Amino acid sequence: MNRNRFTEEQILGILKDHQTGIGAKEFCREHSVSDVTFYKWQSKYGGTEVSDAQEPKEVSGAPPPPS
Repeated sequence: MNRNRFTEEQILGILKDHQTGIGAKEFCREHSVSDVTFYKWQSKYGGTEVSDAQEPKEVSGAPPPPS
C-alpha cells in the first residue's frame, strides 16, 4: 500500500531547506524521513521549483480551449 505523507509542495520545500548546508543524515532526522526517501526525492524533484509543481497538468485527449 502506497502512502503519501507529504505533498509535492512540501517535498520541494524540504529539498529547498536542504540547500542550507546541513548533512543529509541530520537533515533526514529533523524531517523524519529515511535517507533512501530523501535521495529518491532529490533525484525526482531535484531541479523543480514550487511554482512548477503547482501548475495544472494538462489532460491528454481533451479538446483545446476555444480561442
